[in-house]
Amino acid sequence: MAQQRRTLIAGNWKMNGSLTANSNLLGDLLAAKIESACEVLVCVPAVYIAQCDAMLSKSGVALGTQDVSAHQSGAYTGEISPAMLADFSCKYVIVGHSERRAYHHESNELVAQKALQALRSSIFPIVCVGETLEQREAGKTNEVVVAQLRAVMDVLDDGALARIVVAYEPVWAIGTGKTATPEMAQDVHAVLRKTLAERSEFAAEKIRILYGGSMKPDNARELLVMPDIDGGLIGGASLKAADFLAIIAAS
Repeated sequence: MAQQRRTLIAGNWKMNGSLTANSNLLGDLLAAKIESACEVLVCVPAVYIAQCDAMLSKSGVALGTQDVSAHQSGAYTGEISPAMLADFSCKYVIVGHSERRAYHHESNELVAQKALQALRSSIFPIVCVGETLEQREAGKTNEVVVAQLRAVMDVLDDGALARIVVAYEPVWAIGTGKTATPEMAQDVHAVLRKTLAERSEFAAEKIRILYGGSMKPDNARELLVMPDIDGGLIGGASLKAADFLAIIAAS
């Protein structure tokens, strides 16, 4: 694509952390005085947003979290609304992560509503799409990821669509140590970019598509040089400052 997109390296802490561990990890990241052309983000458990916001507020590291309600307010016990996140410096939120889809039975339509509500509170949704091993072996990868993406596209106008981030996470490569080859990942990223372009060339040029399947220091560079891979959604490696910094450096 013609437009230069700024690489985004996003850490997803998942259900990990403590006040002490967070302080140590962010302290190590900030002490490194990150000087990179890429954008750096950490998506933290919601209960630690205030702590992490205070530590990151004057840094170059952006703050995000891992889920959000599809509603702005109301009788939804246990839910966290986009407006609540916006009270802090929460810039991004992950929606539709494969673990949410699998363990909480989140549908494509629910994920789309979460993305829509996040944007209404000026928070950028990182929309996760990806296939299981069974779906890949059945040759349904493209069908699955396109359906997941189109559900979100269907509820957004062109201006809102251009503000999302997409993360391709092959489910079979998350936490398993398996990784799609750079060429395999690029093929799916290209399909996602083409799907976006069918709706809006501007959005297709602007939207960053991250790779989220076990990106590590030793494979980050070869993945990030692919033309349609605009960064990474990093799981386990984001919990170790040295590994996360190495991926940032590789970008």
